[in-house]
Amino acid sequence: MQTNLYKGFELFLLFIVLPVSFLLDSHFLFKVVPTAIGFIYILVFLKRKGLLKLRLPNKEHWSPFWREIVIKLAIIMMITGLYVFLIAPDKLFLVMLKRPELWGIILLVYTFLSVWPQEIIYRAFFFERYKGLVSNKWLFIFINAILFSLAHLFLGSFLVQLLTFVGGLLFAYTYQKTKSTILVSIEHAIYGNWLFTVGMGEMLAFPGVE
Repeated sequence: MQTNLYKGFELFLLFIVLPVSFLLDSHFLFKVVPTAIGFIYILVFLKRKGLLKLRLPNKEHWSPFWREIVIKLAIIMMITGLYVFLIAPDKLFLVMLKRPELWGIILLVYTFLSVWPQEIIYRAFFFERYKGLVSNKWLFIFINAILFSLAHLFLGSFLVQLLTFVGGLLFAYTYQKTKSTILVSIEHAIYGNWLFTVGMGEMLAFPGVE
């Protein structure tokens, strides 16, 4: 049986050392290989626990989930829309209006090749693997959000760090309540796709119109 010390060391390697290593000026193989090994390790764990199966969440979660999403999305839309309007008004809905085909492709790629892997790693795996290390659920959610933000450190943007931390809090809270990778992935995709749609794409390392 693996001890909490072992799990703590594993967490340190996977969620702190590995993301920080991307900041080092080293050959890409020293980044790609450890990342691939870590991802395979996580997939094997999730496979053994049966957490890679697409299971629909319990019916009682759907209605409150959508009610909360509508409220949170409305707040996010107002704040980010105002931010883009004030900081870079020329970017407001720019990609959607000028390059709708690129806009559509990004939404699909982001949803299935970015959101889903992030959620199975930072929610499904993290919660199942390390839930016994921290008894306080709010502290656990906070730690998860910090580490989720750390994973985006290589992008070198304070805005990205801030948004991923806030997003991490929201996603961790949703997963804590529902234990559903599907629901938290839907939430993640909705917020992320909105940020790209409203015109924050280039600020968050998405492709621009040019």
